[in-house]
Amino acid sequence: MMTKKTISASRASLILFLCQMITALEVPLDLSQPPTITQQSPKDYIVDPRENIVIQCEAKGKPPPSFSWTRNGTHFDIDKDARVTVKPNSGTLVINIMNGGKAEAYEGVYQCTARNERGAAISNNIVIRPSRSPLWTKEKVEPKHVREGDPLVLHCSPPVGLPPPIIFWMDNSFQRLPQNERVSQGLNGDLYFSNVKPEDTREDYICYARFNHTQTIQQKQPISVKVFSMDSLNETISANLSDTGFYGAKPLTERRPTLLTPVGSTSNKVELRGNVLLLECIAEGLPTPVIRWIKEGGELPINRTFFENFKKTLKIIEVSEADSGKYKCVARNPLGSTHHTITVTVKAAPYWITAPRNLVLSPGEDGTLICRANGNPKPNISWLTNGVPIAIAPEDPSRKVDGDTIIFSDVQERSSAVYQCNASNEYGYLLANAFVNVLAEPPRILTPANKLYQIIANNPALLDCAFFGSPVPEIEWFKGVKGSILHGDLYVFHDNGTLEIPVAQKDSTGTYTCVARNKLGKVQNEVHLEVKDPTMIIKQPEYKIIQKGGQVSFECTIKHDRTLMPTITWLKDNGELPVDERFIIHKDSLAIMNVTDKDDGTYTCVANTTLDSVSASAVLTVVDRPDPPFDLELTDQLERSIQLSWIPGYDNNSPITNFVIEYEDGMREPGVWHYQTEVHGTQTTVQLKLSPYVNYSFRVIAVNEIGRSQPSEASEQYLTKAAKPDENPSGVQGIGSEPDNLVIIWEPLKGFQSNGPGLQYKVSWRQKDVGDEWTSVIVANVSKYIVSGTPTFVPYEIKVQALNDLGYAPEPAEVIGHSGEDLPMVAPGNVQVHIVNSTLAKVHWDPVPLKTVRGHLQGYRIYYWKVQSLSKRRRRHVEKKILTFSGNKTHGMLPGLEPYSSYKLNVRVVNGKGEGPASPDKLFKTPEGVPSSPSFLKISNPTLDSLTLEWGPPTHPNGVLIAYTLKFQPINSTHELGPLIEIRIPANETSLILSNLNYSTRYKFYFYAQTSVGSGSQITEEAVTIMDEAMASRQVDIATQGWFIGLMCAVALLILILLIVCFIRRNKGGKYPVKEKEDAHADPEIQPMKEDDGTFGEYSDAEDHKPLKKGSRTPSDRTVKKEDSDDSLVDYGEGVNGQFNEDGSFIGQYSGKKEKEPAEGNESSEAPSPVNAMNSFV
Repeated sequence: MMTKKTISASRASLILFLCQMITALEVPLDLSQPPTITQQSPKDYIVDPRENIVIQCEAKGKPPPSFSWTRNGTHFDIDKDARVTVKPNSGTLVINIMNGGKAEAYEGVYQCTARNERGAAISNNIVIRPSRSPLWTKEKVEPKHVREGDPLVLHCSPPVGLPPPIIFWMDNSFQRLPQNERVSQGLNGDLYFSNVKPEDTREDYICYARFNHTQTIQQKQPISVKVFSMDSLNETISANLSDTGFYGAKPLTERRPTLLTPVGSTSNKVELRGNVLLLECIAEGLPTPVIRWIKEGGELPINRTFFENFKKTLKIIEVSEADSGKYKCVARNPLGSTHHTITVTVKAAPYWITAPRNLVLSPGEDGTLICRANGNPKPNISWLTNGVPIAIAPEDPSRKVDGDTIIFSDVQERSSAVYQCNASNEYGYLLANAFVNVLAEPPRILTPANKLYQIIANNPALLDCAFFGSPVPEIEWFKGVKGSILHGDLYVFHDNGTLEIPVAQKDSTGTYTCVARNKLGKVQNEVHLEVKDPTMIIKQPEYKIIQKGGQVSFECTIKHDRTLMPTITWLKDNGELPVDERFIIHKDSLAIMNVTDKDDGTYTCVANTTLDSVSASAVLTVVDRPDPPFDLELTDQLERSIQLSWIPGYDNNSPITNFVIEYEDGMREPGVWHYQTEVHGTQTTVQLKLSPYVNYSFRVIAVNEIGRSQPSEASEQYLTKAAKPDENPSGVQGIGSEPDNLVIIWEPLKGFQSNGPGLQYKVSWRQKDVGDEWTSVIVANVSKYIVSGTPTFVPYEIKVQALNDLGYAPEPAEVIGHSGEDLPMVAPGNVQVHIVNSTLAKVHWDPVPLKTVRGHLQGYRIYYWKVQSLSKRRRRHVEKKILTFSGNKTHGMLPGLEPYSSYKLNVRVVNGKGEGPASPDKLFKTPEGVPSSPSFLKISNPTLDSLTLEWGPPTHPNGVLIAYTLKFQPINSTHELGPLIEIRIPANETSLILSNLNYSTRYKFYFYAQTSVGSGSQITEEAVTIMDEAMASRQVDIATQGWFIGLMCAVALLILILLIVCFIRRNKGGKYPVKEKEDAHADPEIQPMKEDDGTFGEYSDAEDHKPLKKGSRTPSDRTVKKEDSDDSLVDYGEGVNGQFNEDGSFIGQYSGKKEKEPAEGNESSEAPSPVNAMNSFV
């Protein structure tokens, strides 16, 4: 929502225009002119008798006028009364009554006359009356005794004051008495009761009259009212009557309405035009009547009609003759209606149609004075000149009276005078002064020279050229120094000289010249116009919903003319922001911290400049959990149900979605609330199901999107009658804790499920399928019963029935339970083992007979353990493992066995009590498997062409070793792998000297063991043969020379300097010096070109940003074939830099992607010597 106001808006334009019109008729005070009354007291002037009386009369004229007064139509000689003075240079009277004077002595009708050599002006007749606030007449106020339901009127009858007092009713505590449709105050001040109730009984009905002029309040004697209810009245009559013929008071009966005021069926009302019309109807009846107003033959005026005093008063403001007519009030209740018709006649005191206006003429000119007024009845028009009726005034040949018009022709200077027009009827009069001033004056411009007007674009611009001259000058406007006269549709020329530009634009800015000329001369004046850009809000505040306690921000970004300085003001609900530190105003926003309920409302951003104002508003809605419901009421109270109703609390701007009803059992769990039910948020009533013998209380919780309200206050308590239980315990089971017992357990009933006092349980049981009778026992306050001496694990039929002092619950359902279990008697037989592979075996067995299980069959359990490894031939610690197979299974799998080992197992049956006896141990053996990797691989004694390899056997041979396999291949200086060589080694060997190798060459070795089943995991290592001794000696000699060391240091220093320079250049933008020179001396004819569109760009050091390429040790195909090696080089390359062997030693592996780390493990891992470093360049 956005509004905009400027000083040149249409309303401001009209006001300015009217003001200028008035100014144009003003004669400059340096010129001769008749008197003009400028200020006077009101016609009906009520004064405070405790203060001095001031009767105003101010006038202007040239020469300055003198003043005189009349009182009650005769001259008032001020000099003869010491209490009366006149203010200096004024006609205002001051009557001093503060020192013993009485205001009543100066009551009367006063009129002021202002006179100079050119005429006389007179004031209105000013009626002076002192205000009066008389005391209440003493009277004896009788108490009012009235029967319940009857009407009552308490009369106020205030004293007559001037002006009339304001009436109101209060009690002894100065609290206003409550009023409503049943009890209300009438326009005459009386207090009306349509029907009385017992609560109307009181002894302090007091009527007060407040006199505003004297600021006093008068009090009537308190009135006592006693209302007798029907019950109390009958009791009183019964106590006072001794005979048997007792009838008693009649019961309270309803009755149709009748009017207390006005009386009768019709009445008349006269009101004056422009006043407020008040019509009143107050009715009595039981039930209380409702009032409705209609206008016969028409509609009540829209926007001027109001209903007051609970629609008992019809109020129409600014009445006119069109409001005359018949108005009907209708009082209605369920038993009938009554009505009253008021005929309204609107009369009118005189009011102006055309009031006479001052007339300035030059000698020889013609003119007219017009005085037109209307009223009801039509007013009489009379003329006076200089305060004297025109009929007896001196003759003037230049004037002619024609009813409401005086016509002047060929006026001369002696024609100057003040004329009065009086329009009067029986309801009042109007008096207006208008002078005729005959002058011969050249033009003069009254608007200040070089006046600056500032206006907002697209609004009207009004440039003032107030002038005076006689004859009336002609006005012309020009724009600019040498501009031509302005005319056409773009401009509006007003009679008062104002130039209007209806829609000013930026190009309207400039200097404008106003020229006034008549036959006596010419004058001009310049004014300046500046047209400004309008102020706009380019980012307005937006509607916000925020939870209580949060924070919110409204934005307000403005755009304005750069020559105007705006101020931004924030309003809340069109008023000032609260004085609160939570409200933080920033340059372009308003922030509210820790939002509360009171922050809800409309926030407006107002941007003001000296010329315009714009505003934008947004609504802030503060949401929160609802307020708790209240006024809980229980109705329709039955044995098993009740109706609960409530009134919802305020939803805090988030609609209530549902209500949760909770209950409390005050008998068993006081203070503990349980969920009962919930209903939709639109419901305020619910029918609740109840249980017997519960002392219920209810509460309601409201829920909205924000959360749950606080619980309501608890309802009244409601105790339901006791009854037999409706249900039996749940969860009935029969299980045995010992082989010779049966334990019966159940879930006991909750407190309110008992339905009455004396809750007990009847527990019954019998053995199934043997034809036994039921055995029963009654227990209380327990949830289990133990039956002893039962056979082992036999089925029983069981039931548990609830009962209380009022009887038994319905017959319960039967459940099957079993007496206690015992350990199984028999082991599974015919246990067989089938070997699947070297780590997996399958076991079979025969099931045991169910009778021997002696309980619930839970499954079979296999115990198995390793006896020894067949390859090591030594026993180890026996660690038994257990596998359980649920249900009636007869086979199972044993995973995770060790190859080439001897195992034993047995099988047992399992029930709820435990395990039965084990089957005989069954021995079985697992076949051979592939071995683990050798425990270590060590490479030592490097020479020019040989290396020595040592290794340890696998930690887990998993069979009989038949051989070792060694594979190796060279690695050149670019980390590429050479051809793979394979050697087979007997199983009893633990070392090998490898000869005929290349000098100064790195080799990679792959080593693994084999059984008859296959090859095991491999272990890898790397080693390097030493270089040729002569070359080593030569290189060592060079490397140890001083000149060589110095050269290397110089090279290193130079590289360091270059790196520093490159780093600095890159931080400056990566440009080479040649580019900087080109930028400094750029040819404007040549534009740089970009690489992406074929034009030249900047010199770039992009190559410096490319990562350095790293060598790879992998062959071109990056793989080793499977038949050559069990290990794929791909396995080494997926981010794995190394792994641990079975003996804990580290095995280095090559990566197929990169190799940054030096080789580790048992190979030569020393840092490379200078000799080796030089060798890498060879």
